[in-house]
Amino acid sequence: MIEAPSPNQDERPAGVPVDMLILHYTGMRAGREALDRLRDPAAKVSSHYLVEEDGRVFRLVPEHRRAAHAGISHWRGHAGLNARSIGVEIVNPGHEWGYRPFPALQMAAVCDLCLGILARHPIPARNVLAHSDVAPDRKQDPGELFDWEGLAHNGVGLWPGADPPPPGEAALLPLLGAIGYRTDLPLSVLVTAFQRHWLPGRADGIADAPTRARIAAVAALCAADDQRKSGA
Repeated sequence: MIEAPSPNQDERPAGVPVDMLILHYTGMRAGREALDRLRDPAAKVSSHYLVEEDGRVFRLVPEHRRAAHAGISHWRGHAGLNARSIGVEIVNPGHEWGYRPFPALQMAAVCDLCLGILARHPIPARNVLAHSDVAPDRKQDPGELFDWEGLAHNGVGLWPGADPPPPGEAALLPLLGAIGYRTDLPLSVLVTAFQRHWLPGRADGIADAPTRARIAAVAALCAADDQRKSGA
């Protein structure tokens, strides 16, 4: 762990649990450029951690403090998610500068980092999120090439098994809302965000049968995660 403190932090509000983990990509040409920006007082942005492509991990903000990473954000009826989340920036040029797969060394470091975070905070598996999940009308990171399935198989987040029969399109907004997405946005925006997380390689916003089936599968997974938490 490399210490690289950012001035862009403040106290978390009292009484608000840290119950979300939000993963981002940096979307800049190089990791050094991203690290400098996250530590620039004029930029007013930060994250708790940054993970380089070679697996190095930088700590910018202590977990008990609030970092400025999520911006205007919503999940499961909550808004302003910086107050209740840990933010991890993952170095990748992003869609603007040449989006590419995340190296295995980097993903291993992300996994280890996330497992530690989850051990320290009451974050349910269903609240391991993409920036694009919580800001679907603004963000697309970490994107459709990110290995959510691999993380889930190693204990970070959720991933469905076999999909059920696809529901009709009328059921999609309620199901997406049950997963946690805000439902006051166009369906195509929500479907695109969902696909980036749950359908590798897809980000077309088309609610076809495989997408509808996967939405139903993830909604069921989230309900089961709630039951596990209440039974613990």
